[in-house]
Amino acid sequence: MVQEINSSTEKYLRGKYSIVGVGETGYTRGSGVTTRVLGTRAVRAAVEDSGLAMSDVDGMLSYSFNDSTPSPTIAGDLGMRLNFHMDVYGGGSSIEALVGIAIGVIEAGMCKTVVIYRAMNGFSQVRIGGTGRGGQSSISGDGLFTRGIGLMSAGQMFCHTFMRHMYDYGTTPEQVASVKSIHSEHASNNPKAFYKNRVSVDDVLASRMIVKPLHLLDCCVETDNGTAIVVTSTDRAKDCKHVPAVIQAVVGRCMKPRSDMHYQSGPISTVAGHYAKDLLWPNAGVGPEDIDVTGSYDAFTFTTMLQLEDYGFCKKGEGGDYVSSGVIRLGGERPNNTSGGHLCEGYTHGINMVIENVRQLRHDVDDYCPRDANGVVQHSYDYSEGGCRQVKDVELTANLGWGTPGMGSAMVMARGT
Repeated sequence: MVQEINSSTEKYLRGKYSIVGVGETGYTRGSGVTTRVLGTRAVRAAVEDSGLAMSDVDGMLSYSFNDSTPSPTIAGDLGMRLNFHMDVYGGGSSIEALVGIAIGVIEAGMCKTVVIYRAMNGFSQVRIGGTGRGGQSSISGDGLFTRGIGLMSAGQMFCHTFMRHMYDYGTTPEQVASVKSIHSEHASNNPKAFYKNRVSVDDVLASRMIVKPLHLLDCCVETDNGTAIVVTSTDRAKDCKHVPAVIQAVVGRCMKPRSDMHYQSGPISTVAGHYAKDLLWPNAGVGPEDIDVTGSYDAFTFTTMLQLEDYGFCKKGEGGDYVSSGVIRLGGERPNNTSGGHLCEGYTHGINMVIENVRQLRHDVDDYCPRDANGVVQHSYDYSEGGCRQVKDVELTANLGWGTPGMGSAMVMARGT
């Protein structure tokens, strides 16, 4: 009976809601402004991009990890009156989950249009490793275990999963370094990417070791930025400015058993996508073979590999071969992180990959291609350095969000009409 109810709900909601606007500030190191300014700028940009007025937006969601500015403050700065708002604590698995919450509250009649944002001074204010203005607090709670054995940063906490994958399947650092190299190719065609220079696999392996087996260039860039998206009904999207990115399915913060200590519920070389895929693909009515472009959470090179593998883009254990084969490169069968992602464009706790896929579906990615007299980009599909990054004829995208190896979110979107 539960399966019948879920199936009916999934079919009813598939395609009913869309992302109609996206906005972002620059990706910088040293923004010189507060997260309040970053959030306000990003939300304003997203609403303006949608073609809606500020008064049309009556819901707001945000997420933060030790930073950001709450929704009522951002709304007040923009003259918005909200019928619903919520600010949640969380990082990389948040954006897709909040899209699901936005759909739920609109469906419940609590509001009509929701803007979701992330504002962070991730370099100049609160850095993930615990340095910067935020610093490290006293040890308590789970930290009595994790910090006591040296698990203080994301790299230290996640590297065991990669090490086990290497042991189980013979995956090599060279294979996974391809992710950075390929994402850097994409970023070289992205005017707003923080790191625009292309790097080779050898460059990655020659960079200094951070925590075995992660080199410096296996790790994402830390940046200051504000990012936002606007979610509303697909019916309402018809009155908006752009072709909508129509939401086919969302999975929010799906967990492995004991996600707080997933080592106890192995195999630890398997991540939450192994479970999330059983919701994502049936709900979306498509499979991984139907997807044109992927956006994976690439805090590290290996997080992309593990997600693509466990969401079914390749067989378990073949992730190293998959990411190093060229399939995820622009011009390949299924490009990944066409903006350069967290490794190169900027670190946003996942939302910039959603923004990129929305633009891919609109066929208006911002690259170095010329514009016509009406301001429309004339894409060449020449992916050489300093050129195009628009994928031709994109119809379906998948975003794969990562909180930890034991927690993940995902979303499938389709090009609207």
